Amino acid sequence: MTDSPNTLTDDLFLIAPGDTAEGPEQPTLSFSRSPTVALTFAANRFTRAAARDYQARFGIGAMDWRMLVMLTREPGSTVSHAARTIGIDKAAVSRSLRRLQNTGLALPEAEGRDDRRKSWTLTDEGRALHAEILTHALTRQKRLLAGFSADEVRALTGYLARILDNIDGAFAEDPEGSRGQ
Repeated sequence: MTDSPNTLTDDLFLIAPGDTAEGPEQPTLSFSRSPTVALTFAANRFTRAAARDYQARFGIGAMDWRMLVMLTREPGSTVSHAARTIGIDKAAVSRSLRRLQNTGLALPEAEGRDDRRKSWTLTDEGRALHAEILTHALTRQKRLLAGFSADEVRALTGYLARILDNIDGAFAEDPEGSRGQ
């Protein structure tokens, strides 16, 4: 059974003056108890570490790796589709695709008469680089999830999928007019 947002109390997510010796001057989100803070911090640290690693090992950044995965999973994707799927703005997707094109890893094909609307596919070199990085990424993913059982990984993935499903509603205009929640 799941709780509705109204049954989750604020103290579940907050740290207040007096909670710790170094407590804040006023209530604020806890770094350790707020799942959204932990998720944001983890995503930031993971992306930064992955970007450095991929750049050093393979000569591409984390965004370019995401696009290699995207175009392997869904060849013929457009910038708009990739941006919606990955959750990144279209400008970042376009820059990444241009880099992949300039390095011979991806090719655009105009869709219809509108030369600005293109579908993208990987070249043979792009598919080969994806396969090479995938082996490394899977090893890194297993290290990242060390200590988790297969069931726990599936549960975590399910929780993250639920958060992704809730994102649009969480940031939709609030009919009650509350701010900052």
